[in-house]
Amino acid sequence: MAIQSNASTEEVMGGMKTFSGLTNVTVTAVNPTMAELHAMDINVKQEPNYTVEFSGEEYNKIVFWLANEDGNFKLEILMQNKSRVSQTGKHQWMNAIGQSTWSEEEPTYEWWKTEGQRKAYTGEETLINFTKAWANVASGDEVSFDSISAIANGDLAEIKELVKVLSTNEVRVLIGVSNDKYQKVYTKYFGRVKPQRDDLFVKALNDDYGSFKADFNADLKWGTHVSTATLVTPDTIDENEDWAPKTNGTVEAKEDLPF
Repeated sequence: MAIQSNASTEEVMGGMKTFSGLTNVTVTAVNPTMAELHAMDINVKQEPNYTVEFSGEEYNKIVFWLANEDGNFKLEILMQNKSRVSQTGKHQWMNAIGQSTWSEEEPTYEWWKTEGQRKAYTGEETLINFTKAWANVASGDEVSFDSISAIANGDLAEIKELVKVLSTNEVRVLIGVSNDKYQKVYTKYFGRVKPQRDDLFVKALNDDYGSFKADFNADLKWGTHVSTATLVTPDTIDENEDWAPKTNGTVEAKEDLPF
């Protein structure tokens, strides 16, 4: 017999530790090469592919690498060099201060600022919202990219420059776990370090279009991930079934079992 045993109190299964909750992170890279990832101690075996296809449509991936004291995490934003149109035919619009809205024609709302207004690219709203929080842009101040068309086409030179400029800035994000092993960053809301409005994450999560397809610590506190999967209560045994144990009143009768 050859059994290399361990005490049952020892953890021997190992596995990758995952984290979830709200945390402050810095941005360390955007669409890095394999060599750049290796320099960040992120082991990959081939050059990353920054394009993806869904339902016959090709998208360019903007992959921000975020970091805190516990590790590195990927934020992925999908963009296309085409305007975003709703199912009802309305266009999404953006302006120079990062406002967005939906309208068939140029918006005429009282609150809407017309400076720099134009039809938004698919995925641009998420990119701008992230940039506002990351760069800590004050309300009403400008937040736009000069090369937004090139960015939508996968040329991220302007964003790579911003990573250098904002190397010490932090942004607050919600991180979850998908399929029990993949770390995932929530994209429907990004927070500022000051003030820490964690309630706005809760508000976004409760919005009709704000769901997060990942599991995360129920109290939103950052730390080692603890699954929130609900345990299933066993069905009540029907005593009339042939396989059910026989009972006598409230006391179960003992029977010999075939195993």
